[in-house]
Amino acid sequence: MTNRRQFMKQLSAVAALGLIPNTITSRTLSAKQSHTPTSATGEKIWACLLHLSFNFAGGIKSWGGLRTEFEPEQSVWDNAIISMASHGVNMVLINLDDSILWRSHPEISLRNSWTPERLREELEKIRKQGIEPIPMLNFAATHDAWLGKYAKMVSTPEYYQVCKDLIAEAIEIFDNPRFIHFGMDEETYNHQSHFDYIVVRKNELWWGDLYFYFSEAMKKNVRPWVWSDYVWHHPEQFFKMMPKSVIQSNWFYGNTLDPEHTYVKAYLDLEAEGYDQIPTGSFHAVPSENFEALNPNNIGNTVEFCSKHIADSRLMGFMQTFWMPTTVRFEPTILKAIELFGKAKKEFETK
Repeated sequence: MTNRRQFMKQLSAVAALGLIPNTITSRTLSAKQSHTPTSATGEKIWACLLHLSFNFAGGIKSWGGLRTEFEPEQSVWDNAIISMASHGVNMVLINLDDSILWRSHPEISLRNSWTPERLREELEKIRKQGIEPIPMLNFAATHDAWLGKYAKMVSTPEYYQVCKDLIAEAIEIFDNPRFIHFGMDEETYNHQSHFDYIVVRKNELWWGDLYFYFSEAMKKNVRPWVWSDYVWHHPEQFFKMMPKSVIQSNWFYGNTLDPEHTYVKAYLDLEAEGYDQIPTGSFHAVPSENFEALNPNNIGNTVEFCSKHIADSRLMGFMQTFWMPTTVRFEPTILKAIELFGKAKKEFETK
C-alpha cells in the first residue's frame, strides 16, 4: 500500500488520461475536510431501504439468483409506502440498479422495467406522503450482477463511462436529490467464493474507483453515502482515505449490540473519527411460524445504542432494511420491519 501522497499523484495521473474525472482533488477527498451540518432543521432521518431491483443479490443462489424480469408488485410497493408514512418514516432509499429502463444504457435493464417517466410518477406519490426519495446504485463487485456484461469490465474505461452515465441519469430522474447511496459492501473473496466469476478490488484500485463514484455525485452537488463495512477489516486505510463528507451507514443485524463486537465497535470508531452516521438495522425473517423469532429487537436496540454513543450533531438518523424482494410473498416481512422501525422512532422521540 503506497502512502496517501503517492496515491494522490497516481490518481491525478489516471484523471489526466480521462479515466477518472479531473474534478476531484486532494482537498475534496480529504478525510479531514469540513462539511455542512446534517440538516438545516435538525430533524433526524428515519429511512427505509425499498428494493425496486433485487439483483444486487444476483450472484447469490440462496436468494433466488439472477432475475431477468421486473419483479416488484405494485400493491406491495404501495402498501409499503403507506405504512412508512403512517409510522413516521421520512426517507426511502430506492435500490434502482437494473429495474429502470435506462435511457443511457437500456441494455442492462430487466424486461418490463419501469421507464424513467413511470419512476418519476412514483417519486411524486412518495413525496406527497411526506417521504424524501433517494436513489441507490450498488457498485460493489459482489453486488453488481445487475450491470450485466459491464460487471466483467470493472475498472476499465468502458465501465467508468457506464457508471458515469447511470449516476447522472439517476440524479436527473430524482431531481438532484440531497444524497445518493453507492453501496460498496462485502467486496471480499469470501462473499464471492461460490460465484463462477470473482472480482475483488483492493488498495489503490478500490479507493480510486470509489472516488470516481463520489466525484460523479459531487459534480452534481449530491452528497455520497456508503455502507461502512470496509472499516471492519481495513480500519487504518479507511480512516486515512474515507472523506468526512461521505455519509456512513455501518450496520449490525443481531438483537444484542456488544461494543466489543467488531461490527458494533465500528459505530464507536466512526464517532471517534468524526464521521456523520446513519446507523442501520434490519428485520429480514422469512414469513413462517417463527416469523418474529429472528431479530425483532435489532432496530430498537440499534437506535438506543447509537443515540447514546454518537454525538447528536453527527447522528443524522437511522435506517431500517428488509432484505426481501418487494413481492406478495415477502410483504409480511416488509410491513413488520416498518412497524418495528416506527416503534423504535416513537421510543427515541419520547426519551
